[in-house]
Amino acid sequence: MGSLNTTKNMPHVVCIPYPAQGHINPMLKLAKLLHFNGDFHVTFVNTEYNHKRLLKSRGPDSLNGLSSFRFETIPDGLPESDVDVTQDIPSLCESTRKTCLPHFKKLLSKLNNDIDTPPVSCIVSDGAMSFTLDAAQELNIPEVLFWTTSACGFMAYTQYSQLIERGLTPLKDSSYMTNGYLETVVDWVPGIQEIRLKDLPSFMRTTDPNDLMLDFILGECKRAEKASAIILNTFDDLEHDVLEALSSINLPHVYSIGPLHLLLKEVTDKELNSVRSNLWKEEPECLEWLNSKEPNSVVYVNFGSITVMTSEQMIEFAWGLANSNIPFLWVIRPDLVAGENSVLPREFLEETKNRGMLSSWCPQEEVLDHSAIGGFLTHSGWNSTLESVCGGVPMICWPFFAEQQTNCRFSCHDWGIGLEIEHVERYKIESLVKELVDGEKGKEMKEKALQWKKLAHNTALGPNGSSFMNLKNLFSNVLKYERSSK
Repeated sequence: MGSLNTTKNMPHVVCIPYPAQGHINPMLKLAKLLHFNGDFHVTFVNTEYNHKRLLKSRGPDSLNGLSSFRFETIPDGLPESDVDVTQDIPSLCESTRKTCLPHFKKLLSKLNNDIDTPPVSCIVSDGAMSFTLDAAQELNIPEVLFWTTSACGFMAYTQYSQLIERGLTPLKDSSYMTNGYLETVVDWVPGIQEIRLKDLPSFMRTTDPNDLMLDFILGECKRAEKASAIILNTFDDLEHDVLEALSSINLPHVYSIGPLHLLLKEVTDKELNSVRSNLWKEEPECLEWLNSKEPNSVVYVNFGSITVMTSEQMIEFAWGLANSNIPFLWVIRPDLVAGENSVLPREFLEETKNRGMLSSWCPQEEVLDHSAIGGFLTHSGWNSTLESVCGGVPMICWPFFAEQQTNCRFSCHDWGIGLEIEHVERYKIESLVKELVDGEKGKEMKEKALQWKKLAHNTALGPNGSSFMNLKNLFSNVLKYERSSK
């Protein structure tokens, strides 16, 4: 990677994701692009808890990597635990914003005093880790906030203050969750023609005026105004109206630089590509299994890294899949069922043994790119949604929390590539799976998904792709910009 003298003169970016799988993955992709295409020295900062999980999943030497791409850690402020699961999100939000800043500043000081490392010249932080702005301000260096949401999800979060001002949240009482109130249509969100309250990020569904997550989102959106720029893992063709509207509200410049995993296909550095970020051990056998299946014949089922369900819901999903007679690949995390082990009925396993495959984790990008996949039953997390778009794969959407509800609404209504699950009942699951893989509506959605796939790939291809150009502009206009030259 060059001599010490050349690395000493490199710009040095510190990348710090929010400590959950769905945030670490896109941040690592961006860090690789900064290193490979932007010639940055990279320090990637995980929490101690996730660093241990990463070493357990990937192997003790997996992060030794390159001299100019290093990993560091800070504590997250939560009690120590050896459990291999995503931590409680509200607790994590509260703890990171209250306890992490001194540890982060101490790390920056250590890096700046290291004679073998160039001084830190910029920070790329997760949008939900905005405490880092204070450290950037002290050092007088630029900081970019990477919101790992969709543009529509981010826009919806920025409207939380309006929801409160208009008296739409907090809810008057818990009956408002079920009495049809959430069907209320909102027509004043910039860039979004109309949207139901139930399609907005789920943290607004609270009766508590002091709700922790409501307060957290309000605070992070307000602090976003102080960033040097904001970046989103999306592309202009997909979310044009919302991206345009974001430029009209009180925010720094918003760069759409996705899909990151398509931009990353241009990276040819083998050592860099070998650095991965899965906190669970992947099981690549599922790709071999898919090789034996007909094109567009398999439904892929994965609810992401955070979603939990009841054992009753899991059994309904299982029998819906079984009764559809469609081959399936189902990823079941050990902690998928709340408070219990994920155990499927023996009868289900016997009935589906010749056409179903179960996995505890898999290389999802490769799965969604596989010709055998005909549809995706998903929680509508943004990484999963975007990877499905890039694979040309239509979806059945069962959003769990946060802006997954917003992603689901756009997938089903604006982009024409999704079917929503309202209630988890086996006959509904069966019907939707059949429609997705074999039905007329499924065929229409597949055609639409392939159109989005083509647009996604075009946007990531240099030198004229919009996301490729936005990334280059981010490098030169923001991250390598010397504040002292102002």
